[in-house]
Amino acid sequence: MFDQAKMVMQLKKAQKELENEIVEVSAGDDAVVVQVTGGLKLKKVTIDPERVDLDDIRELERWVEVAVRDAMQRAQDLAAEKMKPLMGGLGKLGL
Repeated sequence: MFDQAKMVMQLKKAQKELENEIVEVSAGDDAVVVQVTGGLKLKKVTIDPERVDLDDIRELERWVEVAVRDAMQRAQDLAAEKMKPLMGGLGKLGL
């Protein structure tokens, strides 16, 4: 029983730590910068107006899409890496 409680506490601690981790990705030669937490929450999108051609909004849309997609993937990879050592113990909990 103690091992189960300890495992649950470790999982909750790891999840809380992930919320404080920030993954930052840029696209379009830093025209678009996206920050995502390790908990997969979009934190910030920054667009540098000096690097954006307003006559080509589709290019800006692509950069935003690429940056968000890549940031989410990196955040998922970070979460998987951080949780991997704890996931082996879940089988013991019957989860």
